[in-house]
Parts: sequence; structure tokens; C-alpha cells
Amino acid sequence: MDLYTQILTTVKDFVWGPYTLALLVGTGLYLTLGLRFMSIRKLGYGFKLLWQGRKASENEGDISPFNALMTALSATVGTGNIVGVAGAIAIGGPGAIFWMWMTALVGMATKYGEAVLAVKYREVDSRGRYQGGPMYYIKNGLGNNWKWLAFLFALFGTIAAFGIGNSFQSNAVAGVLNENFKLANWITGIILAGLTAAVLIGGIKRIGAFAGKAVPFMAIAYMVGALIIILNNASAVPDAFIQIFSDAFTGTAATGGFVGSAFMLAIQQGVSRGVFSNEAGLGSAPIAHAAAKTNDPVRQGMIGMLGTFIDTIVICTMTALVIIITGQLAIDPATGNYLTEGGAIVTVSGASGVGLTSAAFASAIGWFPYILAIAVILFAFSTMI
Repeated sequence: MDLYTQILTTVKDFVWGPYTLALLVGTGLYLTLGLRFMSIRKLGYGFKLLWQGRKASENEGDISPFNALMTALSATVGTGNIVGVAGAIAIGGPGAIFWMWMTALVGMATKYGEAVLAVKYREVDSRGRYQGGPMYYIKNGLGNNWKWLAFLFALFGTIAAFGIGNSFQSNAVAGVLNENFKLANWITGIILAGLTAAVLIGGIKRIGAFAGKAVPFMAIAYMVGALIIILNNASAVPDAFIQIFSDAFTGTAATGGFVGSAFMLAIQQGVSRGVFSNEAGLGSAPIAHAAAKTNDPVRQGMIGMLGTFIDTIVICTMTALVIIITGQLAIDPATGNYLTEGGAIVTVSGASGVGLTSAAFASAIGWFPYILAIAVILFAFSTMI
């Protein structure tokens, strides 16, 4: 087991290492500049198109543009918004949130490009359903000489679906149910498998219908809870933002270390957690957008880029503010390290991420951890779907 864990750690460090992250963020920056910041300038227009796309049109496709975004969001709005944000702060300090924002702002252009290509190069299968995504726009856009790359994406995308798409999410649900309701892990596994099968058997239309109802509900419920805490501590919000911006460049981190290493740690955590949360450039979202009922790739691209904004700029920021303004992190004046309220150095495991967020909400709303538990379940289940 130790060897298996060591192998996974080595692979993880390589995949989420500086080179891959530089490529993902670099691509987003290149597209942002090439599009002349269109993904930021047209943000309001994108929300207008999203509202207009709530109802399915007579255009080609399987699901409405709105449900296409909700399906894509169901894969991104997950435990990363709760566990990932807390983990980023725990390891890299509040400054990591700033780098999450930067990743999201350039990631919007990446998500725009992914959705545009997904609609432009999609295909209709033998059952009359629309299929698209990176494997299709690589094959149809770059030509037969690149079919091997399309195959590799499909292969590794399948493997990733069992990892970050299912194993991580189901483990989070099992942990929450066991901790709050004492439900055995194997029972959780059976229930999740049955519910997932019930949705997936219906294909993209049932997935889209489920996501169109579940994602707005769970996201709004979570944001309302966070907003209540933020408004009740409104006077602390400006200081929280000052802390995020100052730590982004001074490099204060929960794990300590000299300024340079802590600064790099804040960047690495912010970028990696940001990419993990919004999945800009990872290729999952365009598979959903390819099924949208639209004949205009650009319009769907405008809608698609909203996923990154909603996931990271809105939901992740609210989680971060709740953690910071409720005083769950304190600074040891002797070392400059971030400490939990109890005085112990913040730990780095996934459980501590949930615990940090839960403690932040509980400090303001005593019963909210139960709501948070339900939110984690819904977020994780939607990601599995």
C-alpha cells in the first residue's frame, strides 16, 4: 500500500507540477490577450445569453444552452469549492485565493475556446445524439494525423472520471455521511452507485434535466448561507480582501518557510486548486456544451465561459471570505505562520479542508454544518454525474 501511495504521489506531483500549470495558465493568458480581454468585457452579455438559453430552441442539439452550462457546472461546482479552497488557504495562506482569481480570469478565455470548438466540430452518432469535446475537435479540427492525440484524451479522460470525477467525490460523501449521520461507507457506496446509474441510463437529456434543477438549487443555497455570514461580518470584509492581496505577494503561508518559498507556495496552491475547481483547460466542460441546442458556437462559448466565473470568482471567493472573516485562521506573532483558532498549525488533508470550512460556518451559524454536509453531498454527486 505504501508503494501504491508513493506511485500516486509521484504521478500527482508531475501532473499538477509547475510545467502543466504553466501550460494551462499560459494558454489562458495567450487566449485572453488574443481575444483582447473579450471574455472579461463580454461577461454581462454572457449572462444575458444564459438567461435567454433557459428554454430549448429548435436548433440542432440535445439540451438547452442553459442546461449545457449547468451540466458543465455540475462537474466543476463540487467539493473543490469547499475542500479545495480551505486546502489552498491551509497550505498557501489567504494569498492563494488571489492566484485562484488570476487563474479564473484567464481560464474564462480557455473555457470560451473549448465551448466554441466543441459546438463547431461536434458530430451526430448512430443514435442521433450529439457528441463532442476535445477528442472530436482534435480529430475533426487538426485532421487524421492527430487522431492518436484524440484517442489519448479519451483514454485519460476515462481514467480521470474514476479518479477526480468519482473516487474523490464518493469518498467525500462517505466521509460526511459517516461523520454526521454514522452511515457505513459501504451503504453510501451502494446508494451512490444506484442513484448515479438511474441518471446516467437516461443519457445526456436526463443528465441535463437533473443538472438544470440541482445545480442552481445547491449553488444558491450554499451562497445564501455564506452571504448571511459575510453580511453579518461586513466590517471585516475589507480587511479580508487586504489580507488576500497582501499575502499574495508577501508569501505568508500556513506551512511557514522563508518568504520566497511561501510566495511560490501561495502561487502553486492558488493555481492548482483554481484549475482543479473550475477545470478550465481540462476538457470536461466542452463535452457537455457540444450537446447544446444551438447553431452558433460563439454564443455557446459566451455561455460556457460563465462556468469559470461562477465556480471560482463567486463560489470559491465566498468560501474563502467565510473562513477568513470568522477568525478560523490566526497568525502566530513569533513565526508568522497561520494557526487554527485552537493554536495548532493548520493541517493539509482533505478532512481538514472540510473541517476548516465547517468550523468557519459553525462559528457563525451553529447548525450550518448539517447544511454544509448536505451541500457537500449534492456538490459531489453532481460532479459524479
